[in-house]
Amino acid sequence: MKKKVLLLFMALTLTVALAGCGKKEEAAEEPTTIEEVDPFGEATEATTEAAEEVTDEIPEGMCRSDLTNELIDASIEKQKPVAVMVDNESTALPHYGLAEADVVYEMMNSTKNGRITRLMALVKDWDKIEQLGSIRSVRPTNILLAAEWNAVLCHDGGPFYIDPYLANDYAQHFSGTFSRVNNGKAREYTEYVVKGDLDKNFGNSKYSKEYDEYYPGTHYQFAPESKPIDLSANSDSKAATKIELPFEHNGSNLQYNEDTKTYDYYEYGKVHKDAEDDEVLSFKNVLLQSCSFHQYDENGYLIYNCLAADQEGYYITNGNAIPVTWSKLGDTVVTKYYDADGNEITINTGKTYVALVPDDGWDDLVIE
Repeated sequence: MKKKVLLLFMALTLTVALAGCGKKEEAAEEPTTIEEVDPFGEATEATTEAAEEVTDEIPEGMCRSDLTNELIDASIEKQKPVAVMVDNESTALPHYGLAEADVVYEMMNSTKNGRITRLMALVKDWDKIEQLGSIRSVRPTNILLAAEWNAVLCHDGGPFYIDPYLANDYAQHFSGTFSRVNNGKAREYTEYVVKGDLDKNFGNSKYSKEYDEYYPGTHYQFAPESKPIDLSANSDSKAATKIELPFEHNGSNLQYNEDTKTYDYYEYGKVHKDAEDDEVLSFKNVLLQSCSFHQYDENGYLIYNCLAADQEGYYITNGNAIPVTWSKLGDTVVTKYYDADGNEITINTGKTYVALVPDDGWDDLVIE
C-alpha cells in the first residue's frame, strides 16, 4: 500500500513539473513573438526611425560610389581607384582631367620654393579618363594615403626615400609608363594618363583591377542625398565661405559658390578650370588636417607624420565648418574624422578636397 501511494505521489510530481516546464517555455517564447514579429501591426517609433535611415533609392544596374556616394555603374562597384600624382607648378598648368577626380589631396611637396604643393587625384571610374595630368613624382606620404584606398599610384619616379615604402606589397603603383603629349613644354611636363594607358598597365602587372586583400573597407560615412548634412545646426560651427591655405607658392584657396553649393578651387590668383572643358574644379566636402612633418634633407624632401591620433582638423560643407580630430593608425588603415563628441562624422554626397596643412602653419589657416 505504501509503495502504491509513493508511486502515485511521484507520478503527480512529475506531471506538475512537466506542466511547469511547458509554461516556462511558453513564457520565454511569447516576448520573442511579440517583439520580433508583428506583420499586421502599425509601425512603432523604432521601425519608423529605421525607415528614415534607409538610403536613397538606387536604380537597377547602378550603385553608390564608395568615394563620393554618387551613382555609378554597378559593374565598377569593386573596382580599385587610381591615385594620380599631378604637378602643381604654374608651368604645368593648365591641368587636364582634374575636375573629373572624385577625391583630391593637396599637400606640401617640398619645404623649398615657398612650400610648393602637389596634388593627388583619386579616380574610381578611370576607364573614362581621356587625359589626366601632367604626372610627376611621388612622395612617401602619398604612398601611405593611396594605400588606405587600395588605390594604384600613378607617378613618375621619386626620391630614394620612397623605396622602403614601395617595397611593401600594399604599395601598388605604375611609374613612368604613361603617354607623352607634345604640348610645347619641357619633357618633365609632358606625361599624362590618356585613354588606354591604365588597361595596358594593369595588363602588364600582377595587380587586380578589383579590391584585394589590402582593401580596408569603406572610407567615408555619407549622408543620403535627400538628407544632406547641415553644419549650421552644430553649436561649434562657424561660417566658412572662404578658406585660405598657408601654401605660399601657389596661394591655394577655396571659395563657396552659393549657386552650386560647392567650393571652387583657386590658385595662382584665379579659379582653376580644366583644360579639357573649362570645368571649374569644385568640391562638396573639404577636410583639413593639421599634420607635423619630417624634413629629410636640405633639398626640402619630407614626409608628413600622417600616422597619428587625435590631431586637429576641420570639416567644411555648405558654407559652414566644424572642428574635428583625425586619426590614421596604420599604413593601410583609413583616416577617420571625429566631431567634438568623439563620433565619426558623416559627410555629404559629392567630391572631397583634403589638405594636409603643416602644423607650423596651422595658425595661418584662414576660414571665414
